Amino acid sequence: MTKGAETRQAILRHGVEAAYRLGLGGLTIGHLAAATGMSKSGLFAHFRSKELLQVEVLRQARADFIDSVIRPAVAAPRGEPRVRELFERWVVCGKTRQPGGCLFVKAATELDEQDGPVRDQLVRDHRDLYDSIARMFGTGIAEGHFRADADPVQFAADLDGVMLAYYHAHRLLEDELAETRARRAFEALIDAARADDDTPAAPDRISAIPAHP
Repeated sequence: MTKGAETRQAILRHGVEAAYRLGLGGLTIGHLAAATGMSKSGLFAHFRSKELLQVEVLRQARADFIDSVIRPAVAAPRGEPRVRELFERWVVCGKTRQPGGCLFVKAATELDEQDGPVRDQLVRDHRDLYDSIARMFGTGIAEGHFRADADPVQFAADLDGVMLAYYHAHRLLEDELAETRARRAFEALIDAARADDDTPAAPDRISAIPAHP
């Protein structure tokens, strides 16, 4: 990695942390200049506009989430173990307040009424997450761990709902039982999807599910 690329990545990591605290709307080139000790003109040379900075910060947050949650899950054995690894990594992401993952929860509320490239990037990121969950769940159908008629996209939506509720309870409400409730909800999803011993696998069910990012 060149020195310029290293500097840019360091700026973006500061940007993710700042956006996590202040929101994407509160993220400015001036704020990052103060945080990184760079000049505004130096930062402007990297990003050219506040909007482009926000898009790039979202991309960095996506990369951080993939590294800490998605990639380790994909490395787990196919099927239910992979889905469980995804859940465990995601819980840790929320529990330890990792800015990369938490930013997407905050940004979804902040940008839901604001059209433009930043919202478009966020929508793509959320859809890709659904696709990733669905594909991991689909391997469970192929392996015979989950019912052949289970809907991977519905499972992705349900799991995302569990995690959003967990973030809300853990972060805003400071509910000591937030993680316990999330685990109960997750186990209920798994139990509902789990195949009976005599249910045949459906190896071609995952062919229509887009690949994870």
